[in-house]
Amino acid sequence: MTAEASTQALIERRARLLGPNVSTFYDDPVHIVRGEGVWLWDAAGRKYLDCYNNVPHVGHCNPRVVEAIHAQASTLNTHTRYLHEGMLDYIERLTATMDESLSTAILTCTGSEANDIALRMAEGATGKRGIIATDATYHGNTALVSQLSRSNVPELGFGLEQFFRFIPAPDSYRNPDPDAASLVAALEREIAALEADGTGFAALLICPMFLNEGFPDIPDGWLKPVAEVVRKAGGVLICDEVQSGFGRTGTHFWAHQKLDAVPDIVTMGKPMANGHPVGAVVTTPEMMATFRTGFRYFNTFGGNPVSCAAAMAVLDEMDAADLMTNAATVGAYARTQMEGLAQKHTAIGNVRGMGLVFGAEMVLDHAAKTPATAFTDRVINAMRERGILLSKLGRHRNTLKIRPPMPFSMANVDHLISTLDEVLAQTPLEP
Repeated sequence: MTAEASTQALIERRARLLGPNVSTFYDDPVHIVRGEGVWLWDAAGRKYLDCYNNVPHVGHCNPRVVEAIHAQASTLNTHTRYLHEGMLDYIERLTATMDESLSTAILTCTGSEANDIALRMAEGATGKRGIIATDATYHGNTALVSQLSRSNVPELGFGLEQFFRFIPAPDSYRNPDPDAASLVAALEREIAALEADGTGFAALLICPMFLNEGFPDIPDGWLKPVAEVVRKAGGVLICDEVQSGFGRTGTHFWAHQKLDAVPDIVTMGKPMANGHPVGAVVTTPEMMATFRTGFRYFNTFGGNPVSCAAAMAVLDEMDAADLMTNAATVGAYARTQMEGLAQKHTAIGNVRGMGLVFGAEMVLDHAAKTPATAFTDRVINAMRERGILLSKLGRHRNTLKIRPPMPFSMANVDHLISTLDEVLAQTPLEP
């Protein structure tokens, strides 16, 4: 069977076994069979540079993580109602990276679960149910948090939409807001509306990097006035650090630290254990006690010994390889190189990024800033054909999303940029 026939057979088998509309990347989906570091290989033996996946945070098949999983799985993996120090050791190590007020945690299997718990914590702490989020975001796929994910609004829900309100996500290209004034004003209006209709304001849930919304350039300290409005109104600030945490900014372990805010709750997931399913909710002892008293919550697998061993190994590898420094150095170099491309290619309207999240917004013309959505799609598919895996995001789906594993190097940047240069030169800029 040819590689093309094998791929088509897999696509048909997925549709039969998983149902229709199960998403895949690219017009020609990639059949990945192996990974190492920042590289992936398909079934035909072709090698791809991974510029997208933050799940293998310290690199695909990282030896330290693999060994930790093997050693623990060879010893014990069991139900979380038995005592085991692995979970406690990990929570102590994790919370030590945050403000001292954030010292307790619940471990889950996914970021969706973590955000679901965070919203229930906010209700327990405030006695209110009104949640505010930004208007082009994604926070997970439980029945509760899926209602907040404006990038994929469900046609059917559970009648929860009455509790949710939305404010415009920042856009440093079209609507610069360096002091967060417009976001603060919108937040104050929606808080007042929730109080007026009797719902009440419980929480603001945001990704500090607004990553699904195009990771706009926002200055250090930007989040502080937003946090002040939330606290003044008696609400809870929840920072979803699933994509932005674990040193990816290059300057701080958590994006909320760079933006000078101390959340009441921090949620996380994807990169915590390098692909082993781990998520977490970190909060204050007071808020945790209220939640534990008012809600019965238990997770069979969240915090199991093998998952905690994998998560601890990620922190060990980050320290041993100094990956946060690498994110700062390589990220700065990548942004400079992207800005050089912007001088050559009129399709690039704006370059932005922070550490090892960087990219460019594609436009049809600079004056009108017209989104080049279809062009961006052609670019990412052309890059895939040349062995570079990346994606797109943002309100208009026209921003290249480059979010590689943390060991990404300057040589990897050079390979990415030279390939992107060729693709931009060869892809027609058409609507």
